[in-house]
Amino acid sequence: MEERIQKLISACGLASRRAAEGWIAAGRVTVNGEKARLGDRADLDRDTVLIDGRPLRAGGGRTYLMLNKPRGYVTTLSDEKGRRTVADLVEGCGARVWPVGRLDMDSEGLLLLTDDGALTQQLLHPSHEVEKEYLVWVTGSVAKALPILSAPMTLDGEELAPAQVRRGRDSGGVRQLSITIHQGKNRQVRRMCAQAGLEVLRLKRVREGDLLLDRCLKPGQWRSLTEEELLLLTGPLSG
Repeated sequence: MEERIQKLISACGLASRRAAEGWIAAGRVTVNGEKARLGDRADLDRDTVLIDGRPLRAGGGRTYLMLNKPRGYVTTLSDEKGRRTVADLVEGCGARVWPVGRLDMDSEGLLLLTDDGALTQQLLHPSHEVEKEYLVWVTGSVAKALPILSAPMTLDGEELAPAQVRRGRDSGGVRQLSITIHQGKNRQVRRMCAQAGLEVLRLKRVREGDLLLDRCLKPGQWRSLTEEELLLLTGPLSG
């Protein structure tokens, strides 16, 4: 059935109607290769609607969740060892979602879950270099470790891009660091710290791209992303 373009965009969960009207007025929406105008209508079963060159999908909105992952849960949908999984925490969300990337069982913090395969690929593909920021509580000689962590390192025979490292608070011999990377090798931050002579006591992801962990979410709690937060993750749409 034909609907106004802004209504279609809103029904697919990508933006409010008002925001969609702004995209149309800015020339960011096309229908069958032609720039859309306010008042235009389309049928997603028949017409090709693009926003910033990306197709608008029919069939309703996708699900996008932010979980504050607690320690003690594995980042899988099921586990052959019977361990608790992040799927257990979001089973009431009403959709079959999967985790975008991973946090090891002993790590905590920001974890995205979705049923959007295109966004998953966008966030995980190395070519997009999506930054991930971690707060890391460590013991050991931070002064000696910082030059090592900030320089190119090698894991599994692969050279890593230099991390961005900032010193934080020091309490009772435990130093807090902020470490930002854009690769995603298994237990990368923990292994980097071990190479630099540091012992990790706690590791928490607080940012992915421009999306920050909601500090109001307690460990184990989740909520849907807002429209604004989703746009932070979808590349050209946020421009």
